[in-house]
Amino acid sequence: MRMTDIQRCEVRPGRLVEWTLDPASIEAATGLPEDSRPPAYIQESHIRTARSVREDGLFVPTWLGTAFDIPGRIDLDVLQDALRGWTLRHETLRSGFRWVGDDMRRFTLDAEAVALRRETVGDFIDPDVLVRYLQDRFDVAADALRWPNFLFTAVVRSDGASVYMAFDHSNVDSYSIQRIPAEIHELYTAGIAGGLTEQRPVSSYVDFCQTERTDADRIDGRDAIVERWREFIKRCDGRLPNFPLDLGLEPEGELPRQKLMGEMLVDADDAAAFESYCRPFGGSLVGILAATSLIVHEIGGQPVYRTVVPFHTRRKSQWLDSVGWYVGGAPIEVPTALAPDFQSLLAMVSTALRANRPLARMPIARVLRLLGSDFRPTSPDLYSIVSFVDARGIPGSERWAELKAYGLVRVSYGDQVCAWINRLHEGLQFASRYPDTDIAYKNMRLYVEQLRNVIVSVAHKGLAVPV
Repeated sequence: MRMTDIQRCEVRPGRLVEWTLDPASIEAATGLPEDSRPPAYIQESHIRTARSVREDGLFVPTWLGTAFDIPGRIDLDVLQDALRGWTLRHETLRSGFRWVGDDMRRFTLDAEAVALRRETVGDFIDPDVLVRYLQDRFDVAADALRWPNFLFTAVVRSDGASVYMAFDHSNVDSYSIQRIPAEIHELYTAGIAGGLTEQRPVSSYVDFCQTERTDADRIDGRDAIVERWREFIKRCDGRLPNFPLDLGLEPEGELPRQKLMGEMLVDADDAAAFESYCRPFGGSLVGILAATSLIVHEIGGQPVYRTVVPFHTRRKSQWLDSVGWYVGGAPIEVPTALAPDFQSLLAMVSTALRANRPLARMPIARVLRLLGSDFRPTSPDLYSIVSFVDARGIPGSERWAELKAYGLVRVSYGDQVCAWINRLHEGLQFASRYPDTDIAYKNMRLYVEQLRNVIVSVAHKGLAVPV
């Protein structure tokens, strides 16, 4: 799925309808007893960071979402049933947190208490006005510090509708939102036909949170995983790594606004050839990281590329269909200056990933707590990322272009670079949010152009490109 922001997902005029959790459902949640299942460390870190940044006087929206079309005349009752049925499948959406002192305590609404309220907002003629309304509405409704923290909308026209759904990040990751269009289409199509679709039960992210946290709490500060992180952070001057290019940031300055950069890198043929060349070393992820290490070395002179690589934590098949934030990070170091050619870089990255990927199973927030350092977050991102996902196997991906399906990221404030590279049926797509400075724009443009050049060179020549 192409990742972008709400401004670039082909929003078209129409009648806006929205669905929120019914006030009676929200009222029922106020009296719920505590759910003994704790937040995942990544959830807790995210929500505490949002609170910390808010206390510093800055509202930083961080929601994720999806956009997609449903062709044909729309039956809003059937669509509402589909949205409710989908919500019931994923327990995390009816589970939230209360503050008890400085502790986060979970509560979870029973499935039978979940109802959606539909409201027709009105007709929008100007797409820019509609975009601004949607972004402002999502900022409020999908806020990390409120519950419920999601909103469903549809822009209805005579020939179909465009669905826009937004969620606080604590409930979803990129993989979650990319699965939504096919699931909603399946439920809606079955409803139009007057039948029920047989969907296999989905495991609960809330259960995963409990299991992961129990495992994480078994280690202490003397564990080998913590020691490896301690040494990595020490070599990063006591911090988690930012993107290793000059971003034009003022030391101790205010959190800057961000911008989005997004485009297709290469077509399907070049993406396939690049993958083929990199496959003996681990595939396109290895190739993208090797190319990045080479580029930041050429632009910024970095002799060693240090980064945290995101990996999904859906290690068991029971979690594959589950909506949640199933992401961990593994630290890697690539001594780029020692590599004589690109093939050597591939081998270096491959070795680093094999050695360190198991570290992604331990939540970084747990590790930082055990390190005993003051990591009070002042930015919504703990570190910069370069993420690669081959999305072609996700159900419904072959129709994403036809249905104008997008993954949505909220671009607001931040001092890090978050870059997503998705393998789609039509090629490799790049999207990134980065600090809105002239220097950052210049260096990110250089990075994207050189990344494209490396991929094309490897794809066409298959040679040991010299470093």
